[in-house]
Amino acid sequence: VQLVESGGGLVQPGGSLRLSCVASGVRFSDYALGWFRQAPGKEREGVSCIIWSGELKYYADSVKGRFTISRDNSKNTMYLQMESLKPEDTAMYYCAADLSCYNEYDVSDFAYYGQGTQVTVSS
Repeated sequence: VQLVESGGGLVQPGGSLRLSCVASGVRFSDYALGWFRQAPGKEREGVSCIIWSGELKYYADSVKGRFTISRDNSKNTMYLQMESLKPEDTAMYYCAADLSCYNEYDVSDFAYYGQGTQVTVSS
């Protein structure tokens, strides 16, 4: 399984970013997908998870109402739309895959994950 993230960058507080994750080497629709993040000196933090069909989505309280997870199985791609970004959202964001959202939004121990994309929120 290969997962490749993109879309990170530097954004001002209150700004928006959309992260993408493209998967290969796997039947995309068989897997739940999610995002976790890790800031320097901190543990991994689960952000969001979406089941194979896209019908169920889970979010950490810290991002609920600001982040939206989605997927397009025809394109083997998952997205994370991030709005109203805060400095505390600054972290490396990782795309992850496993058979289900067994810990709801917490995908920090999923079996497969990518190299990450950096998100920095700063003025």
